[in-house]
Order: sequence, then C-alpha cells, then structure tokens
Amino acid sequence: MHRLLTPSFLVFSLFIIGGMVFKATSPVQCGTILPNDSIFVLTGDERRIPFAIRKMQEFPNADLYIIGAGTHSAEAISRPAIIETESKSTYQNACAIKEIVTEKQLERIVIITTEDHIHRARYLVRNELPDVDIVSCPATLYGMPARKRLERWVTEYIKYIVTMFGIKES
Repeated sequence: MHRLLTPSFLVFSLFIIGGMVFKATSPVQCGTILPNDSIFVLTGDERRIPFAIRKMQEFPNADLYIIGAGTHSAEAISRPAIIETESKSTYQNACAIKEIVTEKQLERIVIITTEDHIHRARYLVRNELPDVDIVSCPATLYGMPARKRLERWVTEYIKYIVTMFGIKES
C-alpha cells in the first residue's frame, strides 16, 4: 500500500483531479450580455469569430473588438468592428484589452473565446483589469473529434497551471 502513495503518484493524482475540476468548472453558456456591452473576441481558433457574429445578431448595439493574431478571418464580419492585430498570445490579448478598456473607460466587458481557453483568458484579463466586470462567453468545441478536444483541454489546463505560477507568456 505504501508504494501507491509515492510523491509522483500523489502529484499525478492531483493533476488528474485538477484537470477534471478545470473542465467541470468551465462555463458552457454565455453569461448575461447586455445590449450595450463591449464584446472582445480573442482570435486563434476558427470557431470564435463565427460564434461572435452569431452573438452580435442578438446584440446589434454592442461594440465588437477582434483581438489578436488570426484577425484576417475578421474580414467576414459584416458590421463595424475594431480590430487589434499586434497581440500574439493570450497575455498580450489581455494587455491589448486593458488598453482599450482604459481608453474607453469601460466598466463591463464580454470575452468570447473557446470553452477550453476561457479560464486562462479570464484569469489574465482579470489580472490586468481587477475592477472591470468580465462576462465569459465560451464558444463550444462540438464537432471536433474527441481525441483532439482532449488534447486541447490538457494543453489549456497545463497553460493555466503555468499561468497561475506567474508565467504569463505560455
């Protein structure tokens, strides 16, 4: 019995349990979006912009911001949007969002990203903007093969852990 309780087994067990909690606590639906909210879409996955476009149909008066690398796909948007193309990582996205929020004096924002990425994105934006109300709006990974979804969840979980240890550019 003592062999089962080795430090490596305990660390591995905590990692697995933590991963299950990470997945289970990820929001699966958007929080409440108000008609005049400012919506920030973190690019990097082909699901995010089309998801944001669908959300914008529900909230035509909301301001739309496309943040980060991969904004070339923002050309498909048929409504005015502010496009930021300099940031290349989630931490840089958070800094870009901070700059916009500070300039526009926003008190509340909506973040759209994929469900596997929402914890880390929210954590980094929260660190940059502790006094701003942040609404999570995750795009789902449905339609993706299970193995690929698992790989993405594990990768994001590891990045989240690394971020919690203060390494923001992961």
